[in-house]
Amino acid sequence: MKVAEMRMLRWMCGHTRKDKIMNEVIREKVGVASMEDKLRESRLRWFGHVKRRDIDALVRRCKRLTMADLRKGRGKPKKYWGEVIRQNMSLLQLTKDMTHDKKVWRSRIMVEG
Repeated sequence: MKVAEMRMLRWMCGHTRKDKIMNEVIREKVGVASMEDKLRESRLRWFGHVKRRDIDALVRRCKRLTMADLRKGRGKPKKYWGEVIRQNMSLLQLTKDMTHDKKVWRSRIMVEG
């Protein structure tokens, strides 16, 4: 995903890989943030939305469902949504209590670009 993203940004600037211009310089020139940062922002924005909803709201009830009699496949288990959210929150030093104030939450998770 990163390669295709940078290819598009280089194309927008009129540069190729042969020009040997660093990715960070191209990002600054175009004024965009990395795709990883934007995905993290989107996940945390949705998490804040879910946490602010009423406890009986459908999205909150779905979060409490348990998967009984679920067979596990071979190999490394896939990351689930809650684990990724915890990693993102620890990276930005956020707590679940911060979700209650929408303006503060949004200001902490926003990515420039």
